[in-house]
Amino acid sequence: MIMLERLRGRRPASGGRWDASLLSPVVLTILVAALAFSTPRQIAFSRLLPAAPALAAAMWPVLPTILLGTFCLLVMIGLGFIYTDLGTQYTSAAIVAVTLAAAYASHVRLQREETLLNVRLVADAAQKVLLRPLPPRIGGVEIESLYLAAQEQARIGGDFYEVVGTPYGVRLLIGDVRGKGLSAVGAASAVISSFREAAYDEPDLSGITHRLESSIIRHSAAFPGQDLPEHFATALVAEIPPGGGRLKLLNCGHPPPLLVHGGEIHVLDPTTASPPLNLAALIGDHYCVDSVSFAPGDQLLLYTDGVTETRDRAGEFFPLPDWLRSQGPGSPRELLDRLHQDLLHYSGGRLDDDIAALAVTFPSTGSTGSTGVQEPLA
Repeated sequence: MIMLERLRGRRPASGGRWDASLLSPVVLTILVAALAFSTPRQIAFSRLLPAAPALAAAMWPVLPTILLGTFCLLVMIGLGFIYTDLGTQYTSAAIVAVTLAAAYASHVRLQREETLLNVRLVADAAQKVLLRPLPPRIGGVEIESLYLAAQEQARIGGDFYEVVGTPYGVRLLIGDVRGKGLSAVGAASAVISSFREAAYDEPDLSGITHRLESSIIRHSAAFPGQDLPEHFATALVAEIPPGGGRLKLLNCGHPPPLLVHGGEIHVLDPTTASPPLNLAALIGDHYCVDSVSFAPGDQLLLYTDGVTETRDRAGEFFPLPDWLRSQGPGSPRELLDRLHQDLLHYSGGRLDDDIAALAVTFPSTGSTGSTGVQEPLA
C-alpha cells in the first residue's frame, strides 16, 4: 500500500513509515543555494543545481520533479541579479534540460514500478493458492507455518507444505523440489494439488506417496526437453490420528523432523530410506512408514534443508537440534518467529536457499487417544 501511494504521488497514510530519504532532493537544493549565495562567485556552487531534479527523478513523481526544477531555475535567476558575470544563461539552460529529462525518467520509472507492483500482487495471490494460510488449529493440534524466500524480491519457490484435516487424522506434507524458477514452482504445485486430494482418499501414507509420485511424473513428462531424473522432490508425509497417540511418518529423502518429547529432542530418522519423488522408477518404490508416540505437550518441527544448510560467516551450518534444545516452552507461532529471527541473525541477514517449516504442538489439554494410554517413544 505504501508503494502504491508513492506511485500516485501521495504521502503514505499515518499507519505507514515515511522515508526520510525522499527529502534529499530538497535538502540538496537548499544546501547548494545557500552555498551559492554565501560564497564568492569564483567557486560557482550554482553549477550543482541541475543535480537536484536529477536526484528527484529517482524517487519523486513527475510533477514534484518539475516543480523542484522550476525552483532551481528561479534560484539561478536570482543569483544572476547578484553576480552579473556568473554565466546564468548556461546553467539555467542546463537546469531546464536536466529537469525535462528527469521528468521523463520519473514517468518511465513510475510505469515500471506500477508493473512490478502488479506482478508482485499476482505472485502474492499465487503464493496464497500454492501455500495457503493455515488455520491455527486443525483436528485438535496447533499448527503454524513459516516460509522465507532466499531472494528478497521472490514470493514463491520450490519449497512447499500443506496440512489437511481428514477422517484419518491430520495429514501433513512438506517438501522441496530440486530446481529453480517456474519449473520448480510448477512441480511443487502439482505435488500439493495431488496431496490435497489423496490425503482424503487414501487410507495409508504409502498410498498418498504413490499418488504424489504419479503426479510429479506426469508433470515432468510435460517438459520433455528437461532431464527428468534431475527434476525430483524430497518430501515428508506425516499423519496424526484423531486424539493423538502414534505419529506416522513417511520420509522420501527429506531432512528428518525433530520431536520434542518429554523435554528431550529426538531426530526422527527413517528406519528405511524411501526414494524421493520422481526417482522411484530408478531405485524402487518401496516406502517405509515409521511411527512414534505423539503425546500431549509434544512438539514436532518439520523443515526443508534451507534451515539446516544456512551458514554463518565461518561457513558453519545452523545447528538446528542444538538450537531447538535451547528453546523454552512456547506456542508454534513463537517457535517459528524465534527460528526466523535466529536464522537471519546467524546468516547475517542473507539466506542462500528458500526455507519452509511447520511447527505442530499437541496441546496438553488434548486427549491421548481412545484408550487413554500413551505408548513409549519408538
